[in-house]
Amino acid sequence: LSANSPERCYLCKSHLFERIWEIARTEEFEQVLCGSNADDLSDFRPGNRAIEQFGVRCPLVEAGLSKAEIRELSRRIGLPTAEQPASPCLASRIPYGLEITPERLGQIEQAEDFLRGLGFTEFRVRHHDTIARIEAPTREFARMTAEPLRGRIVERLKGLGFSYVCLDLQGFRSGAMNETLNDDEKNRYR
Repeated sequence: LSANSPERCYLCKSHLFERIWEIARTEEFEQVLCGSNADDLSDFRPGNRAIEQFGVRCPLVEAGLSKAEIRELSRRIGLPTAEQPASPCLASRIPYGLEITPERLGQIEQAEDFLRGLGFTEFRVRHHDTIARIEAPTREFARMTAEPLRGRIVERLKGLGFSYVCLDLQGFRSGAMNETLNDDEKNRYR
């Protein structure tokens, strides 16, 4: 897993579901469920193969519910998680081929915690070895680059060990690290 191939999510979920099924059998549960939703079917998600292989059910997918619909239903019944931002695995912030290490994951986590503490809610800090590439919605660019906030961000991320701190001018987009894969590579790991 630490080698960080494009099938890292498959390998991780396979290990996870194998362990969950062990617990489920011990506790005499007949089914394992996951929280995937209909939107998860449209992106490159090698972990979906593990879901199928291990017979894990996805009720939100089965109901055809998108992330937006789940949020709306959550609002209607007053769930506190209705507005909670997505929080995908920190390993998804590291480019394929760059080793996943506890140190890198810690840098990402601390950088994102810092930005969250500044009031940003939708963003990712992508780890490119010595470079921290921040993806944020373009509407946040002016705020993020205005002094003194810009200086605080640079100082904190450099303090975490990054040599360079960059703002991705393409803005925030889910699954950005998959942009480096061609269709053949994506098909190989589905």
